[in-house]
Amino acid sequence: MAMLIVKSGYIKPGSSKGGSSKGAVGYLSYIGTRERVEILPDARPPTRKQEQLIQKLVTDFPSVKGSESYEAFINEPTKYHASQFITQALEENWPEVSSVEGYAKYIANRPRAERVGDHGLFGDEDYVNLDDAMAELQKHTGNVWTHIFSLRREDAVRLGYNHVDPWRNLLRSKRNDIAAAMNIAPDHLRWYAAFHDEGHHPHVHMMVWSVDPKEGFLSEDGLRQIKSQMTNEIFQMEMLHLYEDKSQARDALVAQARKELSQLTRMLPRYIGDSSRLEEQIMELAMQLPKRGKKSYGYLPRAQKKLVDEIVDELAEFPAVRDCYRKWLELQHQVESYYKDEPMKELPLSQQKVFRSIKNAIIREAERIQMNRVSFEDDGAGLEEESEQSLPEAKLLHNLWLSTQNKLFSLEYRQNAMSELVVYAEMGSAYAQYCMGKLYRDGGTVIPDAGIAKGWFEKSASQNFAAAQYALADLLLSNDLTVRDRDAGLRWMTSAAKRGNKAAEYRLGKDALEEDNREKAVEWFSRAAEHGSQYAQYMLGKLYLLDGEKEKAIEFFSMAAARGNSYAQFFLDRREQLRHPSAMLAATRLFRSLAKMFEANAQKQQVPRARMDRKRRMELMRKREAMGIRGPIHEESYSWGQSM
Repeated sequence: MAMLIVKSGYIKPGSSKGGSSKGAVGYLSYIGTRERVEILPDARPPTRKQEQLIQKLVTDFPSVKGSESYEAFINEPTKYHASQFITQALEENWPEVSSVEGYAKYIANRPRAERVGDHGLFGDEDYVNLDDAMAELQKHTGNVWTHIFSLRREDAVRLGYNHVDPWRNLLRSKRNDIAAAMNIAPDHLRWYAAFHDEGHHPHVHMMVWSVDPKEGFLSEDGLRQIKSQMTNEIFQMEMLHLYEDKSQARDALVAQARKELSQLTRMLPRYIGDSSRLEEQIMELAMQLPKRGKKSYGYLPRAQKKLVDEIVDELAEFPAVRDCYRKWLELQHQVESYYKDEPMKELPLSQQKVFRSIKNAIIREAERIQMNRVSFEDDGAGLEEESEQSLPEAKLLHNLWLSTQNKLFSLEYRQNAMSELVVYAEMGSAYAQYCMGKLYRDGGTVIPDAGIAKGWFEKSASQNFAAAQYALADLLLSNDLTVRDRDAGLRWMTSAAKRGNKAAEYRLGKDALEEDNREKAVEWFSRAAEHGSQYAQYMLGKLYLLDGEKEKAIEFFSMAAARGNSYAQFFLDRREQLRHPSAMLAATRLFRSLAKMFEANAQKQQVPRARMDRKRRMELMRKREAMGIRGPIHEESYSWGQSM
């Protein structure tokens, strides 16, 4: 894969005879006036001196063995490849070799070279006076950093970086980014560079320093930022195509995750039935969690963190999670290969920072067990609101309402059905008024309008129609601020429950349990269960299981399962292995949490930002205030992400 090779170093005070200035001046003179190597094939064997120098180089600097030019020399030992490797090795290790007599002599007398002009230096200005630049460096007493940016020949030709102009434009456009990465004020930055058109690796040398000798340092993170900035600019179009491909792959990944999640819901016993180990780990964590204090991963003792990590890796063994994570790693590697020389380490899921929020989700599951709390698996409970179909016109009106929702019918047909409902509603039919409320609550034939829906529900509820009372209460207790009224909602909910509406009874039981009123919750759940609510029957099964009354728990699980409750059926299938219900359902909830994380990761691209240290920020703020500029300092963000 195409990549930018970056080598960085620095020449510090005392690094060469005569101090840093002479070492830096020598380097500046070399890169500015060095002779251009002819790009001509020479298949003759290397000279004896070349072989000796190569042997010394690989001994003194073992890292050079990883270069492409060294590999080319090993595969084809010729004078040409020897010269290419020696040049690259010397330039990449200039601070160390510049004062060594043997190396310096070779640099001064390189064979087969052709001079091109007086010098090739460039910087912020169009014209660089070599003598002035050398004099400036001669006086400098601080560190001088050296960067080498190199491309493979085929990449340089393809991208147009095989001559000086694009390199010069690139460095000028990125000089402030480089200054930020090196913690140098932009107006303090000094730099010169020169392009060398070597055979295998056209490259540019860059020397950087600050007018303030005490300013500037280059950390690993700073070097990563520099390489990222340069890479994103050079490979901009290619990276765009890669991100497009990545986005498409992520869409497919999310679709697959959703599909497998749907399969998990349908085949709940098979997926969760294999999670005994995870249940044991969750129970163990619940026993170890502190009773007080902040319960989040960062505050846990080391032993408990280790257990949480083990639970994450146990989750990673689920087929859907394993497949999603494997694909995520593959795509991440493709992007990171642009700006990292080393292959990305394939860490366990528990060690990936992108997915660290799953650890706190696990802690919440353990805390639920510790606090003896239960969850509510009740999607669809509100659909039980219609318990009154005994009115003479109920069937007719219900069919009219169904017609307004059926998109297979033409809009004209659906509007005619609604018109008939309006007639009945205006004549005072409680059921028709209730249907009109649902129409404006849910939309379909009309644009949803909570205010109009509330009006229709109130007309029906005032006639003691329990289903409308529940629907009105549910609307008033919603998060819609245009109609929200908690006190009125609770009154209507209680009224509907007293009239035997099982959805209202279940809702009041749920509210009571959330307020830790166990006795009241059981009372309302029992009334809803008698009226046929599968959700209330299921909840009673879980509550009795918590109390250790397994026979009663199985009885209510059987009732709920008979009405199609898949969660209740799961507990029945494991009646010989019953334990805390929250532990048994932890795998399902955690799996869904992970699925959401994969989906969220597939939708956003994280954009790394250049960070400014506190001291530098305060200095800039003082300067801005002195110039009469107020307000926050906005750090420049990178336009291309390094992670996803």
